[in-house]
Amino acid sequence: MFLFATLTEATQYVNFHDLMGENSEIAFSVFGLPIRWYALAYLAGVFLGYWYLLKLIAQPGAPMARRHADDMIFYAMLGIIVGGRVGYVLFYNLEAYAKNPVDVFRLWDGGMSLHGGVIGVLIAIWYVTRKEKLNFLRFCDYIAVVVPIGLFLGRLANFVNGELWGRTTTAAWGIIFPGSGSMLPRHPSQLYEAGLEGLLSLAVLSFLFWRTDARYKPGFLFGMAAILYGLSRFAVEFVREPDAQRQWVVEATGLSMGQWLTVPMLILGFWLVATAKGRRQRVEPVAGPDAIA
Repeated sequence: MFLFATLTEATQYVNFHDLMGENSEIAFSVFGLPIRWYALAYLAGVFLGYWYLLKLIAQPGAPMARRHADDMIFYAMLGIIVGGRVGYVLFYNLEAYAKNPVDVFRLWDGGMSLHGGVIGVLIAIWYVTRKEKLNFLRFCDYIAVVVPIGLFLGRLANFVNGELWGRTTTAAWGIIFPGSGSMLPRHPSQLYEAGLEGLLSLAVLSFLFWRTDARYKPGFLFGMAAILYGLSRFAVEFVREPDAQRQWVVEATGLSMGQWLTVPMLILGFWLVATAKGRRQRVEPVAGPDAIA
C-alpha cells in the first residue's frame, strides 16, 4: 500500500471530471429534455450496423434480402433493449429488483447487460428467420460482422458516462473516476473493451468476410464473433472493477460474473468454428441471380 500511494503521488493522474465534465453522460438538451450519450450510441450503433449490413448482403450468395434487413432493425432494437435489461436484472441485481419490481422499467437509471442483449438479438434473429424461412446460422453470420460497431460505440458511451471503470492501477494512463468513491487512479477498462470487443473484432470479422470464404460456412463468422468477444471480455474483466452486488462471485470462485457468462459463449463459438466446414454447401441467394458452390 505504501508503494502504491507513493507512485500515485508521484504521477499526475487525469481526473475524469476534468477530462469530461461533471454531467458527461448528457450530450445536449432539447427543450429542456436531456439527450444522453448512451441513447445516441445505441441509435448510432443500430443505424451504422444497418448501413454496413446492406454492404454485406449486396455480395453474392447473401442469406437475406433488403426487406429482411429492414425488418431486422426493429426486432434487433427490441432485442437489445429488452434482452439487455432483463439480462441485467437476472444476472447482476435480481435481489434489488425483487424488492422494487417497478424499477425494472426505469431504463434511464441505467443497468443493461451485454450478454442479455446478445440473447435478445438471437431471439429476434430466430423469429425473423423462422417467419421468413431463412437459414438461421447464415443470418447470424452476417449480423455478427456488424455487431462490433455497436459494441465499440457502447463502450465509448460507458467511458463518457464515467461508469464501469477498472480496478485501481499505478499505470501512467490510469484515470481517477470520482464516481467510484475513491480518488485512486483506475484502469480505463471501458476503452480497453472498445478496442478489443469493437475495433479488433470488427477488423478480424471484416477481413474474414471480405477476404476469405468464411461466409459460405454457416456458423463460422458467428462462432468467431463469440470467440473474439468472449476472450476480450474474459481478459478485460481481470482489470475491470466487479459489480459491487456480485463481488461475492469473485470471492467465491476467483472469476467475475462477466467472466462466467462468457464461458458458454466461448464453448459455443469454438464448436461452431470447428464444425463450420462440415456445414459448407451450395449457397443459393435469397435475392439476386448469383449462387455460390
